Amino acid sequence: MDQDAPPTHSDLELLASLRAGEDAAFETLVRRYGGRMLSVAKRFLSNEADAHDAVQEAFLSAFKALASFDGRAQLGTWLHRIVVNAALMKLRTKSRHPELSIDDLLPKFKADGHQEAPCSRWNAPPVADMERAETQQLIREHINKLPESYRTVLLLRDIEELDTDVVAQILDLNPGTVKVRLHRARQALRTLLDPLFGGKP
Repeated sequence: MDQDAPPTHSDLELLASLRAGEDAAFETLVRRYGGRMLSVAKRFLSNEADAHDAVQEAFLSAFKALASFDGRAQLGTWLHRIVVNAALMKLRTKSRHPELSIDDLLPKFKADGHQEAPCSRWNAPPVADMERAETQQLIREHINKLPESYRTVLLLRDIEELDTDVVAQILDLNPGTVKVRLHRARQALRTLLDPLFGGKP
């Protein structure tokens, strides 16, 4: 995702129409970006209704915050950030199911520093479209098993492809903490996926 790309001409026109209060402008905004933003919300919220609610709340927040949008970035990038925040807010307010401890999913090391169970070499994932969709679903299910504080960092960095500093700002963390959580989340996800893709060490 190009976070620094300037807005397109059509975005600038739409922004002007929104600020002018034209009735059709908000509908155009939702039609142009609604599907993409719903996909973003679904990556954080497994419940379809929650994802739709987060997108609706995000568009309302965006509409109220139009005056603060400086127009230097793409409109879609700005909306993306608002949808991510809305999804994270919904996650925080919902009761979560019991989560695995991240420590149980991390590699164990011997006294000499070597890993107790060496990482296995993964087989190549399926390449057919249907199989690839099924593989992506399996990976998503296993990402959802990570503790929320680690899962959120993994989603923001590796799935949404946001910079470490941006993730730190969104989550109100320092960049060092983001890096540590991302490293541990990747290790834990590897442990969860090993039975699916692992071959011989």
